[in-house]
Amino acid sequence: MAQKGNLMTVRQDVRVVDATLRDGGLVNDFFFTDEFVNALYRANVQAGVDYMEFGYKASKDIFDVEKFGKWKFCDEEHIRAVVGDNNSETKIAVMADVGRCDYHNDIIPKDESVIDLVRVATYIHQMPTAIRMIEDAKKKGYEVTCNIMALSKARESDLAQALDMLGNSCVDGIYLVDSYGNLYPEQIRAFSEQYLEVGEKYGKFVGIHAHNNQQLAFANTIEALVNGVSYLDATMNGMGRGCGNCSMELLLSFLKNPQYNVYPVFRFLEKHMVPLMQSGLKWGYDIPYLMTGKLNQHPSTAIAASKQGRTDYAQLYTELMDNI
Repeated sequence: MAQKGNLMTVRQDVRVVDATLRDGGLVNDFFFTDEFVNALYRANVQAGVDYMEFGYKASKDIFDVEKFGKWKFCDEEHIRAVVGDNNSETKIAVMADVGRCDYHNDIIPKDESVIDLVRVATYIHQMPTAIRMIEDAKKKGYEVTCNIMALSKARESDLAQALDMLGNSCVDGIYLVDSYGNLYPEQIRAFSEQYLEVGEKYGKFVGIHAHNNQQLAFANTIEALVNGVSYLDATMNGMGRGCGNCSMELLLSFLKNPQYNVYPVFRFLEKHMVPLMQSGLKWGYDIPYLMTGKLNQHPSTAIAASKQGRTDYAQLYTELMDNI
């Protein structure tokens, strides 16, 4: 597939999605202050970011509301307390995990909500349920994407079938997700070509959500971009589960569209992300995350090792190897 655009051109189909509250919320159980969330929303609006993902639509029957901040659940009233009627160009997104969301009740009709985009997150074996969630959200009036998680673990035949199912569904876009931070740019190129072929066949756009286990989240994101992927996830200072994500400040510095302005992001980092890091929250590249990324494993072991302050890397690697 030929490269789409170059370093000097502007792709009008590109959309930037801020996932700081949602993926970053996995670092602190979504306990962000109101000041932080308000400032993040305004920074995104000023920076020209196309979508801001506020968090999850998680079921309160499954998750204890006392153990998580409000952005685990994204009640309409809490979003509106930040954005009002959202009289801006930045659209509002939420994520709904298959099996963890009471989507029939928790996702209300679009004409009653300030939310624009519902992102359905699923593993391949859950695809039939994901399709039902997509149909439900679409019927209620939302833009809808499907994020196929743990792509690096997927069998080729299963992925092909899942993409065909999504192609035949009413979903608007399909996301390539490197959940374990295992993939290299060459692999991202191959997967993006596969996704884009399906997208072109069925009229769907393609997005990417990258993790930074091997310090490749930004590289993999722009590799997908030049191949034709158009929806790009990023977070402020790369904040996200474990190793984190593609950094918003890197992405906006790379994109040439004058719509995007990185200055409000730098101001937000200075005033809000630095104090957050100084409070003791930890994310970003670390040796244990490199190991789970390299070995294509869920980062839970690395997260535990980092919390324990382990630096016995050789022993940790041996333990991880035993899990293969």
